[in-house]
Formats: sequence, structure tokens, C-alpha cells
Amino acid sequence: MSVPEDEERLLPLAQRWPRASKFLLSGCAATVAELATFPLDLTKTRLQMQGEAALARLGDSARESAPYRGMVRTALGIIQEEGFLKLWQGVTPAIYRHIVYSGGRMVTYEHLREVVFGKSEDKHYPLWKSVIGGMMAGVVGQFLANPTDLVKVQMQMEGKRKLEGKPLRFRGVHHAFAKILSEGGIRGLWAGWVPNIQRAALVNMGDLTTYDTVKHYLVLNTPLEDNIMTHGLSSLCSGLVASILGTPADVIKSRIMNQPRDKQGRGLLYKSSTDCLIQAVQGEGFMSLYKGFLPSWLRMTPWSLVFWLTYEKIREMSGVSPF
Repeated sequence: MSVPEDEERLLPLAQRWPRASKFLLSGCAATVAELATFPLDLTKTRLQMQGEAALARLGDSARESAPYRGMVRTALGIIQEEGFLKLWQGVTPAIYRHIVYSGGRMVTYEHLREVVFGKSEDKHYPLWKSVIGGMMAGVVGQFLANPTDLVKVQMQMEGKRKLEGKPLRFRGVHHAFAKILSEGGIRGLWAGWVPNIQRAALVNMGDLTTYDTVKHYLVLNTPLEDNIMTHGLSSLCSGLVASILGTPADVIKSRIMNQPRDKQGRGLLYKSSTDCLIQAVQGEGFMSLYKGFLPSWLRMTPWSLVFWLTYEKIREMSGVSPF
């Protein structure tokens, strides 16, 4: 028995603890991608809150000042009125979120793909299995990361509150966690978790499923090999599909997470994600569900590109097999 144990100690860490290694590697890749594309995420969130019809129920004092119009003017307005570095406001909880979220979803997806569902003898992974695996991976990863996502969304709106003359809610990331916990309890940290995991399921069905399917199709059916060209093409496709599928749910979850709450932690604007959906469509039209689509797509595509290229490369450097 001592020989195998000795041999195991000589193995690289990535082979001794494969799931933990994949969690950490995906977290590192997600951090790089998040830092590079976060200003677009902030712009997207601000656009999603713009013209929110349900605010009328709280009276004139709660209405927005003149809203920004369009992605470019929103981004320029943030720079001019709040400062260039405010484009990264909320990036710390966003990084926390993506370490937990990306790590959870990647480990879950690969476990489902390799162990639960399994590939066929010709190494083909059926699309229906990839769809189910991607959605389940998104649900698991996002549920774990919901508290950090909640803090990220609320901190992204702090600069806008300051311009409207409203008091700031948080002094920093840890104060935000503490305040949300004290006001809403543990359940308060999971506010908006239902639309959040709905969005994550759709986004990962677009991201993981598309990337995995396109990559292996290219490797098996074209002269392309498992290299940076294949990774790049696959990630561009996954970013587009993920944005189309995920934007409506993203609008709903952002509004639910950012809405004011009573002393019991209950939302004052929306009773549920369905109520938010109905109010948005009735008050602003169906296309309100795609507010922020352009920055979302422009962010998701480079995010996906940076993430997958980085993830595949650090897996290779760490001795982990390609995704």
C-alpha cells in the first residue's frame, strides 16, 4: 500500500486534487476576464435600471433624474460625473462572485459531463446532455455566488444614488455584506436568487453548451486542432448565444436585487420575478427586457474570449487536460 501512496505524492497537485485545481484555475481565469470587461458590466446595470416604471409607485421623490440614453452616453456620463475609476465600482464583490460562480459551474459541468452523463465511445457529447449539464452547472454556481452578486449589483448603483442626492448605503464591500445581513438576515443575502439562477441557467446553457459543442465539433469535423484558434472561435459563439438567452433574466434579477426593501427585507416594488417581468413589459414594453443588451453582448463576448483562452492556457500550463 505504501507504493501507491508514494507515487501519489509525486503527482502534480492538479492530478492529486483535480476538482479543487479546476475550481482555482477557473477562478483565476474569471478574475482576469472580469477586470478586463467590468466597465461594460457596470454600464449594462445602469441601463437596466433606466426608466424603471415601478419606481412611480414610490412617489416623485424616488424618480430618477434625467436618465442616460444609450450605452456610450451612459459610460461617458459615469466618467464625467463620477470619475474614470468609478467604471470599476463594485469590482471587488464581482471578483469574489466570479471565483465562486465560475469555480462552481466549471467543476459541476465537468463532473456531469465526465461522470454522470458520460461521453459516447467516439468521444462525442450529445447536445441534449450538454444543455442539461450547462443549465445545472449554472444553477449550482449561481446559487453559491448569490450573496456576492447581490452586493455587486447594489454597489454598482451607489454612484448613481450620490448624483441623485440620495445617501450612500455602503462604505465598502464588507460593510455592504454586514448591512444586508443585519437588515434581511441570511435570507437577505439570497434576495433575487430565483431570477438569478434562472439567468445563470440560460447563460450557461448558452456559454458552456455552445463552447463545448462548437469546440468539439470543430476538432472532430474540421482540420482545426485543439488550439487557440479553436478556443477563440468557440468562445465568440458562446458569448453571443449567452447574451441573447440571458439578457431578459439579467434585467429582472438586477431590478429585484436593487429594489428598496422594508424592515422585514421584503421588496417594495416587486413581489416576485414574475411580477417584475409583468410590470416591465406592461409599463415599458417587451423590449425593456433587452435594456443593456449591447453592453451585455459587448461585454460577454470579450469576457468569454478572455476567460476561455486564459482557462485553457492555464489548464495546459498546470498539467490539466483541455476542457
